[in-house]
Amino acid sequence: MKIITTLVITLAVGVLAIAGFVYSGLYDVSASSPHSGIVAWLLSKTSHASIERQARLIEVPDLADETLALAGISDFDSMCTGCHGAPGQDPEAMGQGLNPAAPDLAESAEEMTAAELFWVTKNGIKMTGMPAWGETHGDDELWPVIALLTRLPKLDSAGYQEMLANAAGMGHHTDDEPSGEHTHDQPAQQEESAPEPEQHDHDTHEHH
Repeated sequence: MKIITTLVITLAVGVLAIAGFVYSGLYDVSASSPHSGIVAWLLSKTSHASIERQARLIEVPDLADETLALAGISDFDSMCTGCHGAPGQDPEAMGQGLNPAAPDLAESAEEMTAAELFWVTKNGIKMTGMPAWGETHGDDELWPVIALLTRLPKLDSAGYQEMLANAAGMGHHTDDEPSGEHTHDQPAQQEESAPEPEQHDHDTHEHH
């Protein structure tokens, strides 16, 4: 009986201590300061184990087709480079302010399977800023991006830009015509100037 009482008291003290810490505001949640070592380790290990488990049953299509990768690079350039960057290209301002920082996807592609890359792209990861692209994109729209990701480790800046140029018009995020520009087939309409009012010549009329 004494042991049970001790355990109950210990548990109650632990719960009160955790609650006190939570409501104290002592933990710094700002994105400008990194996680402590133990928190970073805990989140990283939990994330990796979860991704590995969730991706086990995913069937990976044939990603060797170059056309599939070309269809994915425009989408990758629109969806991913802002936070992750690309070969020869740093992340944009938003990506530079993420904590934890978005990983270099060329390194991720070497460390993760295609199934794991797909699961993360589709489902996102909590508390990292990584969105669940599967909420707005179907699987057939995401696999081309994964095909491109598997090629990233071997792409340098020139290769990436060449591949992006070769993919013009392909993918779901392709911008065929920059906004605000007009083609020769659709010239901008010019405002017609209003006709000038007729001048009244008083000399041509008789006055009574």
